[in-house]
Amino acid sequence: MGYFGTLVYSEGRWRTGRPTAVPFLMVDVHDSDIATVDYRAADASGGRFFLGYEPRVYFDEPDASAPVDVDAETEGFARWVRDAVGTEIAPADVRGLLASPGGVPPTDEVVEQTVERLLALAGLPIPPWPTDEDAPPG
Repeated sequence: MGYFGTLVYSEGRWRTGRPTAVPFLMVDVHDSDIATVDYRAADASGGRFFLGYEPRVYFDEPDASAPVDVDAETEGFARWVRDAVGTEIAPADVRGLLASPGGVPPTDEVVEQTVERLLALAGLPIPPWPTDEDAPPG
């Protein structure tokens, strides 16, 4: 079984749970295979994309998620990074990390690796991924 959890970056640090301020970046990991990435700017604009697999592909259920407009999301995320973080990134660099709308399997073993590559590109710190030692006993 892989990692399940939600991490949020806002106010200059990572935390678990839900966003407490905007702008924010929220990464929700499902079984180390899917990462749902939500980003919001101070003006409430933002977007959503997936790393690893899109849910509709992973679960083989077309209604599990709407297909991602990859061009719009890469442009939007690059704009969010510029405004929220101050880092300039090329949308084409982001595009190579997004889940394939056609379902081509990702190259990374676990989606957390892709998340780390995206964060490095954006100039954000890597979150403190929980370990087995962080799990409750039993």
